[in-house]
This record gives sequence, C-alpha cells and structure tokens, in this order.
Amino acid sequence: MLLTEGQMSDHKGAALLLPRLPSARHLVGDRGYDSNCFRRNLTERGIEPCIPSTKSRKVPIPHDKSRYRRRHKVENMFGRLKDWRRIATRYDRCAHTFFSAICLAATVIYWTP
Repeated sequence: MLLTEGQMSDHKGAALLLPRLPSARHLVGDRGYDSNCFRRNLTERGIEPCIPSTKSRKVPIPHDKSRYRRRHKVENMFGRLKDWRRIATRYDRCAHTFFSAICLAATVIYWTP
C-alpha cells in the first residue's frame, strides 16, 4: 500500500508502485490511470492494461469490458474501508497515523466475514 498526497494523480502514484508489482497478466484500473507513459511501462513489464480511455483522448484505446466490470470487487473493498468514519473523514493529520488507521481497518475487515 502507498499513501500519496491528495492532489497526486492516480497514474503518478501507481507509477511509484510499478517496480514492486508482482508478476501479473492484466492490470485493471479506472480512467484515472489512463496515461501513455503508465500504459507503456505496464506493457514493457508484460502486463496488459485494462484501463478505459479518458474522455479527452481523441482516439480511444480499446479495453476488455467484461474484465473491467470485475473491478467492482476492489471498489467494494474501498467502500468497506470508508465505513470507518475516521478514515472516510480523515481525522488524522499525520500521514503515518492515517496510514496506521487504514492498516488496522483493513485487518479487521479481512478477518470479519
């Protein structure tokens, strides 16, 4: 997990994690991850991006729509994290305290059916 500043774009934050990604065949991401540089880096690592194009692209890049629909599992996990009021409203000012709260909540969510 990586905690970035609120104004950092998704694809820039993901580029920081790219060297540490485990081997995978596909990466599913939302429109925030659509950048030529990020797509190129994924392809160089042998990972096929499943990212819909932003509306500002003149020529949309095709993606596997059935694979993209399964992205809801990740979205559900973030939704469960936001059930924790402390995380949803970001009470903690220090990044390390906020990140610790996320880790604690994720652990409880993992062990709770």
